[in-house]
Amino acid sequence: MDMKRDYYEDIQLLDSKILWFWFLMLIAALITFPFIAPNYYVYMANYMAINVIVTVGLNILVGYTGQISLGHAGFFAIGAYGTVLLMTALHLPFLLAIIAAAFIAAFFGFVLGLPALRLEGPYLAIATLGFGMAITQVIGRWQVFGGRMGLETPDLSFGPYVLESDRQLYFLIITITFLMTLAARNLMKTRVGRAFIAIRDSDIAAETMGVNLVFYKTLAFAVSAFYAGIAGGLFAFLLGFINPSTFNFILSIYFLAFVIVGGLGSIFGSIMGGVFMTWLLLVLDKVQELPYLGAALISFSENWMTVSGLPNIASIIFGLIIVLLVVFEPLGLYGFWIRTKIYWKTWPF
Repeated sequence: MDMKRDYYEDIQLLDSKILWFWFLMLIAALITFPFIAPNYYVYMANYMAINVIVTVGLNILVGYTGQISLGHAGFFAIGAYGTVLLMTALHLPFLLAIIAAAFIAAFFGFVLGLPALRLEGPYLAIATLGFGMAITQVIGRWQVFGGRMGLETPDLSFGPYVLESDRQLYFLIITITFLMTLAARNLMKTRVGRAFIAIRDSDIAAETMGVNLVFYKTLAFAVSAFYAGIAGGLFAFLLGFINPSTFNFILSIYFLAFVIVGGLGSIFGSIMGGVFMTWLLLVLDKVQELPYLGAALISFSENWMTVSGLPNIASIIFGLIIVLLVVFEPLGLYGFWIRTKIYWKTWPF
């Protein structure tokens, strides 16, 4: 019977030789991947890893604490612009700059968490939406942020080594993603994580048991914003150039969709959601190049819509997949994973 009898069993990362075997196989696959995969797939893996960081952080807020945010593109932008400006203006090294920018994002997350003490549901969603849109307007109008033209990223170096290609960035991004995911997993096993879950289930009951709602609600926003800030700093160097239009309202919607599709309240679901939805976005971005389907969509767009309306078809497909997944599996991709595990454990019975 798979039952935890001790706290140390609950916090143990891998509790069997089989899990250790697959874990080591995963590490080996991640290490060898950039040496055998084409450059575009390495770029895709970097993009997926960055979105996994954002999704894990947002799931701490949405899935584990029960709050909602439609302004995470703002924290993402703070991390990106903060990292670039700290490196160019103050000449800080990359690691120090990205951590400092993430703490700046966490501070804004703490401030945004204050309305969460009195607002919930759609009212909190509107408040966070306003924050995200305000950040985009500010960085687009102030010359220190490059205005509408944006900023170029400086050289990313560690001593004499300069990371230029996607393959060189891969090991940095994957390492940070692994450490951030592991930290989130461990956080949920601590007193802080249990307080988050208690607030999600019933904030009144949690407060009755001694949980400080003011502290933990604002902390959840700050931690989630910190993750988005780290991801934003990595994203800036993945692109090599950032401008305000990159961090729009739709990006916040995508981040929330990643969490819902992956599975609320699940770190592994966050990984699945970030990877799958990023792959889907990149595939649908070139929907016209898909064999058979691409030609049919172009024909449909020319006859019934406009050629410029073809990207809207990609958005329709993206939204339809989300709706179908949520309707037939409310637990998201993590629900499919649970069903698969149960099936194989009970097979052939």
